[in-house]
Amino acid sequence: MILADKIIEERKRNGWSQEDLAEKLGVSRQSVSKWEGAQSVPDLNRILQMAELFGVTTDYLLKDEMENKENKTVYENPSESAEPVRNVSMEEASEFLNIQKKNAPLTALATSLCIMSPIALLVLGGLSDEGIFGISENLAGGIGMIVLLVMVAIGVAIFIKTSSQIKNFEFLEKTIIDTAYGVDGMVREKKKAYASKYNMGITLGVVLCILSVVPLMVSAFFNAKDYVYVSMVGVLLFMVAVAVNLFVRVGVVQASFDKLLQEGDYTVKKKKSESVMSHVATIYWLLAVAIYLGWSFLTNAWHITWVVWPIAGILYGVVIAIVNLVTKAED
Repeated sequence: MILADKIIEERKRNGWSQEDLAEKLGVSRQSVSKWEGAQSVPDLNRILQMAELFGVTTDYLLKDEMENKENKTVYENPSESAEPVRNVSMEEASEFLNIQKKNAPLTALATSLCIMSPIALLVLGGLSDEGIFGISENLAGGIGMIVLLVMVAIGVAIFIKTSSQIKNFEFLEKTIIDTAYGVDGMVREKKKAYASKYNMGITLGVVLCILSVVPLMVSAFFNAKDYVYVSMVGVLLFMVAVAVNLFVRVGVVQASFDKLLQEGDYTVKKKKSESVMSHVATIYWLLAVAIYLGWSFLTNAWHITWVVWPIAGILYGVVIAIVNLVTKAED
């Protein structure tokens, strides 16, 4: 094992990112990246510092054929020592990134379809109330429900397909990993190249979310008829769907980098609480769907019940914050 590999191994055993190690050594992250990519070699003072930080000898770091017999692992929490470490090869990392890049637009489409599914029901319902185009209430409700169910069914089918393709990589979200030589550098280069696209997607999505309420405000300002107001709700949902599409499209790719680098939402600490989070999220959104459908079918007030989703979205942030606090308190 060469020096570059040993630096990567010891850094990850301590649960540090390249930025963390760079800060401890008083150097730039780029310097650490070059050391780990075998593009340059740290000077003697840095090697002495790393030996002290890692709790190993300088001989171990400098001699390629020498292994760390103590295999000393440092954890921020003692309970982490029992966590298994999964090795990820260059081939596995490349395959995962390619799958996520292909799945990103599909996952974004599925999410948008689910958000837009009530639009036809809302618009047709508004037109039927005003007697426009001779659309009856039953016809409007029938066509609207068919469109809603078809769009949701397509979205769910896409979710199932994309989930099955990454099933073999689910461990990246829950298990502490150790990447093979060169993987860390490769992923960081891709992440750096993708940064501008990610920032653009997030920016456009935020702008669309802000502008999505404008049609409703204009309708209210001019005292528009009910069917116009309901149609503007449809426009709002469409704009939100496009915004969420952008969020998901760039977010899936960005998350794939973070999972391999164990950064962002996938650090060693956060992986410990991931299992709890996933169960809470599943229960929460299933409950939201049940409330939405139950309220809608019982009252037939589809033009009103859509408010469940923005309210659920806001409350979800509160729920996650509470779960985070509870998890930290238990630690």
